[in-house]
Amino acid sequence: MTAIIQTGGKQYDVQKGTILNIELLPNANPGDKYTFDQVLATFENGELVTGAPYIDGAKVEAKVIENGRGKKIKIYKYKPKKGSTRKRMGHRQPFTKVEITKISA
Repeated sequence: MTAIIQTGGKQYDVQKGTILNIELLPNANPGDKYTFDQVLATFENGELVTGAPYIDGAKVEAKVIENGRGKKIKIYKYKPKKGSTRKRMGHRQPFTKVEITKISA
């Protein structure tokens, strides 16, 4: 069974056993179970079921593996012909790594 879930403003195509890096889930610690109830569509045995926008009663359960931060992205701001306004910054996006354990429609 395959499902499309929405979390953190993004959509993910998941199956049982899929490991994802998603936007940081608040209060999620490694080993916890987390339930996604925003299921947009499911696909099983050649049958596609879609919601408007979500499927009522459909859930995807996941196990939290770890919380972390991604690779550093370098940001460089400047204004042409102005030597004093150059700025170099960086950003590391926090994430939660989850493993999908069960899909129920």
